[in-house]
Amino acid sequence: MVRANGAVSLRELARVVQTSEVTVRRDVRALEAEGLLDRRHGGAVLPGGFTRESGFPQKSHLATAEKTAIADLAASLVDEGEAIVVGAGTTTQELARRLARIPGLTVVTNSLLVAQALAHANRVEVVMTGGTLRGSNYALVGSGAEQSLQGLRVTRAFISGSGLTAERGLSTSNMLSASVDRALVQSAAEVVVLADHTKLGTDTMFQTVPTDLISRLVTDEPPANDERAVTQLQALADQGVQITVAGVGAGGAGGTGSAGGTSSGEGRQPRRDVPLPGQRRTTGPGGGAPHLRSASTSTTASAAPTDQQSDRARVADLRRR
Repeated sequence: MVRANGAVSLRELARVVQTSEVTVRRDVRALEAEGLLDRRHGGAVLPGGFTRESGFPQKSHLATAEKTAIADLAASLVDEGEAIVVGAGTTTQELARRLARIPGLTVVTNSLLVAQALAHANRVEVVMTGGTLRGSNYALVGSGAEQSLQGLRVTRAFISGSGLTAERGLSTSNMLSASVDRALVQSAAEVVVLADHTKLGTDTMFQTVPTDLISRLVTDEPPANDERAVTQLQALADQGVQITVAGVGAGGAGGTGSAGGTSSGEGRQPRRDVPLPGQRRTTGPGGGAPHLRSASTSTTASAAPTDQQSDRARVADLRRR
């Protein structure tokens, strides 16, 4: 699977081979000892240096449940009538499918797949950049794409990438894609990064969004024993990034969790807490750490976050579990 896809998550692998993540992790460790793959946070990649970029067909089959939950929650952050930019990627494509139900939007994108998902949406205007088509991810890149974004100003940018660390922020494996993503981010008042847990702690060649420009991270809850992913969440929260965790499974994002859902006013509440770039929030209510919300409805009552919990308490809870 790693040879075919370039990367695979432990959660996805356990689902495919119908065994536990503990068993999968043990076998992945043995395969790494033989030099057949490199372990990464919550998954495995082909051996050697920085993580390489997989093609779109391969990436579209990785962490599908996580991407769906992240897209559900990210869509709940968008208001009717907003103007936003949406970058290229499999997670942003899932987001676009949900944005089609929100009337009055203007969506600027360099992704053919995002545009296709919105092509028949009622009362959604799609604006595409210029540029040269990059076939591996169906995105427009190059100077034409970047020049078409000059002078643009929108409320939010929804961006994905190949890796995310607290030290470097969001990164990708392709220089042309990174350059267009930077132009997309510069046009937005707020930057929302969509990244599943397998990308946490993964570093790739070209930085797209430094950590201090990321307003919010929408991700899924990492496995309880994925210490490095949990550590990255804590480090990102410490630097002022607001963390929103989407539940995967029976509850899922879009359920009735305090930060989830796409239809109720309560589900849209987290939008009011997003800090603007340059206005990094370092403390929460009462002087605590920045607040970490969760949309998961599958956690137990004792583990579920409340409006009074801090990011640090949330991450500590994940670490204990």
